[in-house]
Amino acid sequence: MISYNDLTPAERALWDAFPEGRRVDLRVGTPEDDRVSRGGEWGAERTVRAAVILALVLGANTVQPGAVACLKLAGARIAGHLRLAGAQIEHALWIEECWFEAAVDLLGASAQNIVMTGCRVPGIEADSAHIEGNLDLRRSVVESLASSPFNNISTALSLSDAKVAGGMLLNGAHLSAPGGLAMAAGGLVMGGGIYCNRGFVARGEIRLVGAQLPRGLYMRGSHLHGPGPHGVALALNNAVVSRLDFSDGFTANGTVKLRSTQISDRVGFEGGTLNGSPDGNAPALLCRLMQAVDVDLTLGRPPTGAVDLRGAQVSHLYDSGRSWPAVVQLEGFVYTSIKKAESGERRDSVNHRLAWIRRSPGYSPQPYEQLASWYRTIGHDDARRVLLAKQRHRRRAMPWPARIWGHLLDATVGYGYRPWLAGIWLLALTLLGTLAFRTQSPTPVKQGEGTPFQPFVYALDLLIPIGGLGQRTAWYWTDPGPQYLAYALLASGWVLTTAIVAGVSRSLQKN
Repeated sequence: MISYNDLTPAERALWDAFPEGRRVDLRVGTPEDDRVSRGGEWGAERTVRAAVILALVLGANTVQPGAVACLKLAGARIAGHLRLAGAQIEHALWIEECWFEAAVDLLGASAQNIVMTGCRVPGIEADSAHIEGNLDLRRSVVESLASSPFNNISTALSLSDAKVAGGMLLNGAHLSAPGGLAMAAGGLVMGGGIYCNRGFVARGEIRLVGAQLPRGLYMRGSHLHGPGPHGVALALNNAVVSRLDFSDGFTANGTVKLRSTQISDRVGFEGGTLNGSPDGNAPALLCRLMQAVDVDLTLGRPPTGAVDLRGAQVSHLYDSGRSWPAVVQLEGFVYTSIKKAESGERRDSVNHRLAWIRRSPGYSPQPYEQLASWYRTIGHDDARRVLLAKQRHRRRAMPWPARIWGHLLDATVGYGYRPWLAGIWLLALTLLGTLAFRTQSPTPVKQGEGTPFQPFVYALDLLIPIGGLGQRTAWYWTDPGPQYLAYALLASGWVLTTAIVAGVSRSLQKN
């Protein structure tokens, strides 16, 4: 039990102010002396024991009628371990620019608003806590715990399976657990948004696996400096989120993982930087099986690691020349529309889109089919160019006999997507035969019968293997030169016809 007679002057001031919700400010007014980073040097006149705070929030002092009790404390050194695990905290905590000697334990606690702004705290453990209002840690420096019941590695802010009815305010906060978890909040359920905007810095992984964030996560201008133990800067796997904002200078030195994340609105990386893991072996952005409405990847510069979009589904994708690294994995990626952020997109942008697809390792038909489907939707003829590029890419992965046949299909009819090439070949070979045969005199099969010899019609008759124009059956050559040319034209006609049929049939297939 805490006795009033055992309290220091600073503690008595806090004790007396609590029932009326008055703030106790122990700051001296000198910026240098009030710097929280020097809180370890503050003397007894600015020291409040954690046990006194615990006693007050658990009802040790009588609440005054007509007043709202609240613990408001500024500029204090809080000595000892503030152990509130499992506590039912009925009054708001409002602590400003205080220096905590030990970690704050809120494991399984139930509380109203918790405000610790501008403080230095060696770890906050709030796993399974229920907070009915806001959790406000703006401008605070939260350092790592050695371990916790939910995490066996160093963790700065632990909120696994916690519930916060309001918002979480982390603007300007620093969460530091190098090589560990800056925030461990798997299974976190939020009622409001999480705000980690300008000035927010994390050293270590931010883990929000399976979190429910109906009001979104906002990290505009924040810096995720050091990744966690597996090279991950931010993990939102299997989370359900309304909106993700990683814009205006957001920087992640480590993988950003959005695997199987469901985003009901948009994901924005406008002006952000994705540096990937330090060893370069992991992707900078992993969005496998992600679902979102809008995805804006207009980064400030290209990512230094791969971007994995396999199996993702988005309605609208916005990109630019700075959106894509050397490796982009696109197999199974489905989108309704894709747009360049820069105005005045060129008509030949299909070349850039095909180069984008070729950044994906290996051959997969789906990215080509998806791009062609989009071009058809917007009424562009470029869909044929995309499907032709698909066949050419596929050819490179085939054995050499199939590659030879593929080159023939490509040269003659463009795999069925350029049928006009067959007309050019037909015209060229007909002209060649006409010029060659007009200088020679063939022998009639039957003397005095048949139509007169016409070099143009004869050459055309050889090139059309089905049916006939009556010339190739009425004349033959005794000179081997023209006869061999006739055989060559006849064979070319069959090859050209076969290529046309095969190419057109292929173009009508799905892949």
